[in-house]
Amino acid sequence: MASGHRWWIDPREYARHEERRGCRFAFGRLTPSRTALVVIDMVPFFVTANPYGRAIVPNIARLADALRSAGGTVAWVLPAPGERVPAREEFFGPRVYETYRTCGGEGALAGRLWPGLTPHPGDVLVEKTAPSAFFPGRCPLPGLLDARGIDTVLITGTVTNVCCESSARDAAALGYRTVMVADANAARTDAEHNATLHTFYRSFGDVRPADDLLALLHSAGR
Repeated sequence: MASGHRWWIDPREYARHEERRGCRFAFGRLTPSRTALVVIDMVPFFVTANPYGRAIVPNIARLADALRSAGGTVAWVLPAPGERVPAREEFFGPRVYETYRTCGGEGALAGRLWPGLTPHPGDVLVEKTAPSAFFPGRCPLPGLLDARGIDTVLITGTVTNVCCESSARDAAALGYRTVMVADANAARTDAEHNATLHTFYRSFGDVRPADDLLALLHSAGR
């Protein structure tokens, strides 16, 4: 089995928040019915060649099972081809742009996911046409979550420092209680992964491992 990131938050950042608000984590409780696990871009294009991507599959699956059982929502977000964006094509170059534009695959959404992940009835399955799943007009996810009364999102998937970070920041900007799951996001390197976790924890929301969140879900059910 592939090993996961050696994730790390500088103790000075923990101390900074503890001094400012009196606690290490802003969101110390979860209400399962108002919580969504958001799984970003777990498709073969991003997972196959990345051992860190394969390593997070068990934690995503554990969180999905626990949150469903507790009455929460699991949302699978996949990249859509979308319309061509000339500026993005100019930025990447035609060949690489087309590779990224079609990286989500074809066919039914559930069949495009990494084989180790299985949507269940009642889960949300959507496509996005931008890096962020919460950018207005580029993904139906926010409206679907709002219709279910969701106020808390747990961000997981690939890659940490691009689509996951973009989604997490926009979710926070929209007013969701947002948590990046430290060992259920994957980037190419520990350095890239930890840079995102540092910035997100410092300025936007919480960063916690899967076991912490599973404990909160368990506590909520007692």
